Amino acid sequence: MKKRKALLGDYGLGALALLLGCVILFPLFYGLMGAFKTPGEFIAYPPTVLPKSFQNLDNFRAVFTQAPMLRYFWNTLLVSTLSTLIRLAVAVLAAYAFVFFQFPGKKALFFLLLGTMMLPADTLVITNYQTVSRLGLLDTYLGIGIVSFVGASQMFMLRQHFMTSPRPIREAAEMDGCGDLRFILFILLPMSLPLLLTLFLQCFVAQWNAYLWPLLVTNTTEMRTVQIGITMLTTLEGTNYETVLAGAAVAVVPAVLLYLLMRRSMTRTMDGGAIVG
Repeated sequence: MKKRKALLGDYGLGALALLLGCVILFPLFYGLMGAFKTPGEFIAYPPTVLPKSFQNLDNFRAVFTQAPMLRYFWNTLLVSTLSTLIRLAVAVLAAYAFVFFQFPGKKALFFLLLGTMMLPADTLVITNYQTVSRLGLLDTYLGIGIVSFVGASQMFMLRQHFMTSPRPIREAAEMDGCGDLRFILFILLPMSLPLLLTLFLQCFVAQWNAYLWPLLVTNTTEMRTVQIGITMLTTLEGTNYETVLAGAAVAVVPAVLLYLLMRRSMTRTMDGGAIVG
């Protein structure tokens, strides 16, 4: 009887999770289907979920003809990749120092770092803009990405992970004459590969989807990013929702491809990383 109740509970929980997943995914599915609709289909009443034909690619053509979207893709890809790499490099070095070095004020500095995680990013927009403007970095790749070079959350997660690394490995490496930088590159990072890839994907997607900051620090069309480019797909006569949805569908492709490429490496065990190191 207890097994039957437990089985029914599992089925009920699974059905509830499936229902919740459908509710969450339906807007994404509807938006993707809307990218293939004609203007008449989009405003039809009663509304339809599926387009009459998936052969209507006019909306996707308009994405690349109404705005220099390829240029925006390049800008966003360059800024997102460089910002993510610098952010993770700084986070790795800071986390390593917090774990393996001893220096005065170490705990106080770490708690100060935790405090910055509670500060909303929007509260720093004005001061960051003034700083970037005074440095003459408006309309530059450095100006777009500089506010993303340091991330407290990545430092915290890497610090917590490095604390779980076996101490005998560090001591053995030190006895063999392995310096700090060599230990990080050839032992610690391979052991931390799943976490690093997860953080890379998280930072990359966050920078790829950034809208407010790139909008503030860019004034010329050539320096705009893809999220701003999507808003430029509208016309004076009104918003072409089907074209905007096509632009959003195209913009999400790089993040999805990056996840598909990294998902196997992200799920590797820490033991596998230690063997590689």
